[in-house]
Amino acid sequence: MEDPTEWRGGTEMIPEQAVKRSLADEIEASGDAPAIAAAAALLEMGDRLGLLDGVEPGKEFGVRQLAALADLPEEGVAGYLEAMESAGLVTAVPAAGAGFFVTVPDFATIQHQAGYVSWVMNANRPFIENARAYLCEPDRPTGAYERDGRQVAVSSQWMGSKAFYPAALEAVFAAEPERIADLGAGTCRLLIEVLQRFPTSTGVGLDLDGPSCRAAELAARQAGVADRLDVVERSIQSIAEDPSPLKDTDFIHAGFVFHDMMPEEEKVADAVLANCRDALRPGGTMAITDAVPYLRNERERRFSAIVTYYHRQFMKRRLLSEAEWVDKLQSAGFSGVKAVELGFPTGRLFLATR
Repeated sequence: MEDPTEWRGGTEMIPEQAVKRSLADEIEASGDAPAIAAAAALLEMGDRLGLLDGVEPGKEFGVRQLAALADLPEEGVAGYLEAMESAGLVTAVPAAGAGFFVTVPDFATIQHQAGYVSWVMNANRPFIENARAYLCEPDRPTGAYERDGRQVAVSSQWMGSKAFYPAALEAVFAAEPERIADLGAGTCRLLIEVLQRFPTSTGVGLDLDGPSCRAAELAARQAGVADRLDVVERSIQSIAEDPSPLKDTDFIHAGFVFHDMMPEEEKVADAVLANCRDALRPGGTMAITDAVPYLRNERERRFSAIVTYYHRQFMKRRLLSEAEWVDKLQSAGFSGVKAVELGFPTGRLFLATR
């Protein structure tokens, strides 16, 4: 009788030990990649369907509730949540009744990890699909192929939730500012959190995107801080001519916005930095979060490579090195400039004092 622990292929017998060793090697080679890739796909679909809008970590939600929120058939939503439960992203809550779920404890971490896949592969999909066109036509305009703005924003938020946002927030909290400004504030998430932490502080958020500004105003009202937050629909470049919105601030933050001015508007960027410095109260802080190019250390080199290549090859942007950022801030009149390494590979937080 044939030994069930052995597998017969052709004329050779492969011992069970060899099969197990091969399987272990394959599992080790794959690492967490399959799980992260699958989570990214499920979460992206949930976002596109509008279902994640009703999913808040730690709080119960149901099929009927999500279906109504997203205007989707309950049967389809139930099938999606079945996949989410099978993937270990949510768990059923039998005590609440059939069709009720809650996110797993590490949901935020899983979403954060999925953000890297989402940003690299889908937020920048036009670059991947048109790589040949860009390579063969170096002068092709930056905006020849537009990225999906929502995909960029959502994936960036997922990545930043644990990789660069906490460091900026920690720096703001440490400064305990009476007045804070955020350049490229988006929906003013950072400002709202700061104003909730410091009940007497005020803030101003600048962003060129009208819908983001409207969303920021709504979020401020819902958070109860609208009377202390000014939302200004203006470009960052406008600060080079009129820095009045920043007057008498204790803290100015700018996250991943200055590199958009490089290289064509570098002189404008220099003027913005100088005006930021002058607008700050004595002892005030300028905090800039941005990417630096082609880092070679083991932890950051691969992600840094794709971030740098995307910006150089397709966006026609020049990322500044740590040394260049320090020099630029010092040239603008700042002192005590330092670079802080972030969990976000290729990201740095630059802190400078007036």
